[in-house]
Amino acid sequence: MPSNVVRRLVVVLAVLALVVTGCVSRQENPGASKAPQTVPLTELTGLTLQVGDQKGGTESLLRAAGALDDLPYQIAFSTFTSGPPQIEAATAGKIDFAITGNTPPIFGAASGAKVKVVSAYNGGGVGDAILVHADSPITSVSDLRGKSILVGKGSSAHGNVLGQLAKAGLTPADVKLVFLQPADALSAFRAGQADAWAIWDPYTAQAELQLPVRAIAHAKGVTNGYWFAVASDAALADAKRNTALADLLVRFAKACKWAQDHPQEWAQKYAAAVGLDPKAAEVSQGRSLRLPTALNDDVVASEQKIADLFASSHQIQAAPDFGKWVDRRYADVLGPYLISAN
Repeated sequence: MPSNVVRRLVVVLAVLALVVTGCVSRQENPGASKAPQTVPLTELTGLTLQVGDQKGGTESLLRAAGALDDLPYQIAFSTFTSGPPQIEAATAGKIDFAITGNTPPIFGAASGAKVKVVSAYNGGGVGDAILVHADSPITSVSDLRGKSILVGKGSSAHGNVLGQLAKAGLTPADVKLVFLQPADALSAFRAGQADAWAIWDPYTAQAELQLPVRAIAHAKGVTNGYWFAVASDAALADAKRNTALADLLVRFAKACKWAQDHPQEWAQKYAAAVGLDPKAAEVSQGRSLRLPTALNDDVVASEQKIADLFASSHQIQAAPDFGKWVDRRYADVLGPYLISAN
């Protein structure tokens, strides 16, 4: 075979090797999926987005701000007790979209969930707290050694507990974690069946209003305090649902700005929508309103730290590469609506 032919064959094989390597890399990285082409909003008639919600937080905000007016598609909301069941539902194809705290996407990634994080919100972390009874001798996280802590498994409160324990030089083995969803945890805590309760707003504000409790720790400064919108892989791969999700994310971002500019009106409407005491609604939304923020490398890195903490604390088998569960396709459309936290 002539030398020039050999050289050409080598070049062709090298190019093919690069192409194959690129394909394998994309397959190994679930976050590298290509977004389908968007379609005109006028083509979304008859489409129904399935949206997960927690205690009415997403639906009530959208309705209060008028962001559900003139929708070119329909939305069916489903209520969940916390973030982890939302991730499971999205993986199972039961919902297309949901907004969760910072920890459920990590649990989802660790289990290979078929979802991606598509936007971020700064919730501050003040309303994510560890509560004790007012007459408890416990005054700090260090005092929790040997004590029982109620917490929702895989919730933001779970991440807060791990962060607080690590900061105090403790591990989960030094305490007794009792995994319960908020409603059951409230009943158990009220009955004195646990020493502490790790919980998030609006449940924190509700407990502080209804029960004699004290907060001994807040997530602010310990974990990142972010919330995340997650979308199912199936929805992201569908042109019409992808288009509708972009529209919904912008509507939600605008609603967040409306709530920031009209705090009292928002608190009143939120209380009425979810059956919450108006004062608890005002407190929780005053400190835990979700503000759209950039889904940038720093945010992803802060999530990776939490994932690593879960792994080192033996709460999950291994830390996922969180960046592989992030899809930033909506970054440009959301850019004009980002809000800086105070």
